Amino acid sequence: MTEIASVSLSRPLSEIADELGRSYAEFGFGIVRDHGISAELIARAEQMSKAFFALPEDVKRKYKLEGGGGARGYTPFGTEKAKDAAVHDLKEFWHVGRDLPPGDPLAEFMAPNIWPSEIPGFRETFEQLYAAFDKAGGTVLRAIALHLGLAEDFFESTVENGNSVMRLLHYPPIEGVGAQGAIRAAAHGDINTITLLLGAEEAGLELLTKQGEWLAVDPPEGALVVNIGDMLDRLTNGKLRSTTHRVVNPQGDAAHRARYSMPFFLHFRPDYVIETLPSCIDPDSPDKHPAAISSHEFLLQRLREINLA
Repeated sequence: MTEIASVSLSRPLSEIADELGRSYAEFGFGIVRDHGISAELIARAEQMSKAFFALPEDVKRKYKLEGGGGARGYTPFGTEKAKDAAVHDLKEFWHVGRDLPPGDPLAEFMAPNIWPSEIPGFRETFEQLYAAFDKAGGTVLRAIALHLGLAEDFFESTVENGNSVMRLLHYPPIEGVGAQGAIRAAAHGDINTITLLLGAEEAGLELLTKQGEWLAVDPPEGALVVNIGDMLDRLTNGKLRSTTHRVVNPQGDAAHRARYSMPFFLHFRPDYVIETLPSCIDPDSPDKHPAAISSHEFLLQRLREINLA
């Protein structure tokens, strides 16, 4: 396979499963069109995200929750850094998580959401977008299950009420001569199961190929970029790759523009135990992770490494 697969979710999943799966084995990334998230909802969410990040710094900081690891609300510019990176990333963000009913046994793992009162309709818009992302992610996981030779609904119970997080991201403009090609988010892998990304049509997202070269990810407008996270890499014994990727500043005039994007980090349930799938172990690929680990413990391990726990 020489390029990242771009598939339409309007086609039968059995027809696209292997094309998508081969792309995940080679690149760890795929592009998904016709994903069911309406253009109107995306436009409304983008507008509200920009409105929030345009608020005064002291207003935004009201929504920073101390001791929460950035899991809900606002995380200021320059807080997060990639594992082993020397400098912090050039971004600020807002997190929306899953709302659980009162008394739900998983509530200990998921803090309630907080919402900015300054932006009318913010809560309703992002609750809608979270649900739409969740649904699209479930469809992609059904295709992945078919590719792996599992029952199509294999992942449904593993991600039901999962600790998924939607991130509204703002990379402020970079000024000066060093703007072109500056690194806005250092090379990293994602921790979670799969990541669905809106807003990647603005140039800058690059993945590291097996050959050690940086490859630009260039989706059509409105499409989702969907990549494998470390949890699914571990479950599949590396058969589906969690690939190192980064965000670089584009060349030309775009180098001095702000960048906005919205990734949805889809997670397993906190109590789901990640244990290598037997079908992904063979004499050529012995089990790299014989010790099972809960997805919550795995998440905590990794958050400590990137300065968020």
